[in-house]
Amino acid sequence: MKEDSFKKPSILEVENLNLAYGEYQVLEKVSFSAKRGKCTVLMGGSGCGKSTLLKSMVGLLAPKGGRILVDTIDLWAVDQEEKTSILKKYGVLFQGGALWGSMNLVENVSLPLETYTELNEAEINDLARYKLNLVGLSGYGDFYPAQLSGGMKKRAGLARAMALDPDILFLDEPSAGLDPINSHRLDNLINELKVSLGITFIVVTHELPSIFDIADDSIFLDGQTKTLLAQGLPSDLRENSEHERVRSFLRRGTPISKN
Repeated sequence: MKEDSFKKPSILEVENLNLAYGEYQVLEKVSFSAKRGKCTVLMGGSGCGKSTLLKSMVGLLAPKGGRILVDTIDLWAVDQEEKTSILKKYGVLFQGGALWGSMNLVENVSLPLETYTELNEAEINDLARYKLNLVGLSGYGDFYPAQLSGGMKKRAGLARAMALDPDILFLDEPSAGLDPINSHRLDNLINELKVSLGITFIVVTHELPSIFDIADDSIFLDGQTKTLLAQGLPSDLRENSEHERVRSFLRRGTPISKN
């Protein structure tokens, strides 16, 4: 890795990305960058390709064309060993939390540490409990997922995603299934971790309150044109985007001043 890569404001860059399932084209010529230590939201209507783009960025779906650069290195152009090294910089929170029901929270959070580090059992246990404490779950390490509320499960999943101190956290619909209060708490947690730990967040969501709460930048994917239609601060796009579909999406449920 180039020494000056850490000085670049963008930690992840997507260049002219084309994504498809077989012959079905999902996205074409998508380009954007995600700034280090900031939250970039991927938004758009159902079926626009948000989750497909996320899959490609986390190494699950090879692009048909274009590049995904992580600290200047092309994720899909390196050998498997170097790709694995890049993916260790990631943490991923899947929509359902993806916790193992037969394991308590400490055991769930410990899994990445057991797999990818040489820490001993006591060190892993301490670190897992520390990560749970970071997401407000101190004292819940011995609880099982079935004993938790939906919001607590999401936070536990986030603790596991943070286990290896990732540079980038990818969150797939983190507010899905949460009531407004727990959704707002999760948004606040994302903002706190971004500031306190300098983590870069890339978040897939269609929830307008979350979009306006957490996004330092956003990209709007359009299912009709299969392109990235707009990028910018959500409040700016809501007021000033040249695309009516973008303004309409961001104004749903969000009152606009008549002044």
